[in-house]
Amino acid sequence: MRIGELGERTGVSTRSLRYYEEQGLLVGDRLPNGYRDYGADAVGTVAFIQDLFSAGLPSDIVRDVLPCAHGERPTGDCAALLERARQVRAALVEQEERIAGRRRTLDRFLAEGRG
Repeated sequence: MRIGELGERTGVSTRSLRYYEEQGLLVGDRLPNGYRDYGADAVGTVAFIQDLFSAGLPSDIVRDVLPCAHGERPTGDCAALLERARQVRAALVEQEERIAGRRRTLDRFLAEGRG
C-alpha cells in the first residue's frame, strides 16, 4: 500500500509516517516511480510505534523495542534498554504526580468559587 493509504488506515499523517521512516522505525519499498510501498504488516507496526510514543518513549528506544512487534527479540543490550525504559517510566510517574498536584490546586480553586 502507498503512504496515503497507510495514513488513512492508521489515522497517522503522512508527515509522521515519513518521520518514522527517517528514524528507521518504518520500512517501505520504493517503487520505480518513487512512491513508497508498505506491506500489510505496516498497519500493526505503525500502531505499535504510536503506542510507544504515547507512552513517552523516545524514538531511539522505540527503534530498539520495535522488533517485539514482529515477535522478535529487541536489538542491542537488553539490560540497557530495560533501564532506559524504566527511566522513561519513572519520568512519566513524576509528570503524573505534578499534573495531579496541579489538578488538585485547580479543583480547590473551583470549589471555593473564586473568580
